Amino acid sequence: MLKKILIADDDPGIVDAVEMMLNFYDYDVRTTYDGRDTLKLSDEQLPDLFLLDIWMSGVDGRDICRELKASDKTRHIPVLMISASNDVGTSAHDAGADDFMTKPFDMQQLITKIENLLDKRGEVVEMA
Repeated sequence: MLKKILIADDDPGIVDAVEMMLNFYDYDVRTTYDGRDTLKLSDEQLPDLFLLDIWMSGVDGRDICRELKASDKTRHIPVLMISASNDVGTSAHDAGADDFMTKPFDMQQLITKIENLLDKRGEVVEMA
């Protein structure tokens, strides 16, 4: 079964490029330009990983991340935050994200981070 990744970013160029790369690596990719959509997912729609931009039009990705990590329904799902901001590490950590990357980023590094987060999640689920 393919691992599901939800990309929430308001930059169509980033979304398209990352979606193509993740599809190439056999991930089931869903996208949204509005981070608030991540909070409206049904149980069947939940991804295995959220790829969340920190700065989106009209919404702060850090607030979305905090809500995802506060919910029993989504707290176990890894969140990888991305941003062009210099303080993305601090912002992501403070919001409860599992990891972060600075834009622009290397696609292979993105794949490695995603694989590592999904592997860690698999270990946690197996131990439970």
